[in-house]
Amino acid sequence: MSQNPKLVCSLRRKEVIMKKIQILGTGCPKCKALTQNAETAAKQLGIEYQIEKVTDINKIMKFGIMMTPALAIDGQVKVVGKVLSPEQIKQLLM
Repeated sequence: MSQNPKLVCSLRRKEVIMKKIQILGTGCPKCKALTQNAETAAKQLGIEYQIEKVTDINKIMKFGIMMTPALAIDGQVKVVGKVLSPEQIKQLLM
């Protein structure tokens, strides 16, 4: 079976972009819910992702936020003080 050279070339050029999802908070129930919803959203979209829980208050403050939980995607704060649903988070990830 021969392969289509254009298809093979196209597949080789396709880059996988991993989203870095950061949950900023001290580990409270809302932070845990936001973490779960973010993971659910990423899995439903079928994207490559990494979730990082930022619990150190000094690191959280470097993001310029004063309320938790917060959600940052690729280092940019998207939401502060709210637990978004997986559907809402999917909109931010696309």
